[in-house]
Amino acid sequence: MPIPVGLNVWSRLVEDTFPYLDRTAGPFDSLWLPDHVQYDGHKVAEGWTLLTWALARYPDKRCGHEVLCNSFRNPAHVAKMVATAQALSGGRAILGIGAGWNEEEYRAYGWPYPPATVRIAQLAEAIGLIRLMWGGGSADYRGEYYAIAGARCEPLPDPIPPIMVGGSGEKFLLRVVAEHADWWNYVFRGIDAHAHKQEVLKAHCRAVGRDYDS
Repeated sequence: MPIPVGLNVWSRLVEDTFPYLDRTAGPFDSLWLPDHVQYDGHKVAEGWTLLTWALARYPDKRCGHEVLCNSFRNPAHVAKMVATAQALSGGRAILGIGAGWNEEEYRAYGWPYPPATVRIAQLAEAIGLIRLMWGGGSADYRGEYYAIAGARCEPLPDPIPPIMVGGSGEKFLLRVVAEHADWWNYVFRGIDAHAHKQEVLKAHCRAVGRDYDS
């Protein structure tokens, strides 16, 4: 699967985002948006609204998040949202998703902020539920954190978007990447650190019987 070369715009203020992209997006084949509701006093746009506008404004670009916070939305609804965006954009949506980390936002907006291990377990369960929804038909699921009964996702996304998981926690998060992700999003912290994380991810891939290079 070709990996798009993209432009990350998450740190831009709301009113600056699209003027900035209008000037700079041309050479890139994908755009990557944030998913914060507040962040250190910055004026940030809601992530999904921003993505849908980007898909409409730049019809030659694939668009995704670096990354959606799983805790902010019901995963069955996310499956439906991505499927709708995929249909309306002609197949240019990418699902980037992570476990969430910014406690400030959770507390401010009244979301529970469980321990990281729970948030990561919720992420893994959410991805499985999303893939189930994208499989067609009427979906039933009851897990530890989420449940659906007779849920349908129509229109189905065509093609099925890649799922990119963001994060670098070595024991639990990278295991989720190995088990569930098509792509991995990692904040670059130098060549040596990146090489180390790659080796950890490769070990997880071997443990779950997956080819790292596939």
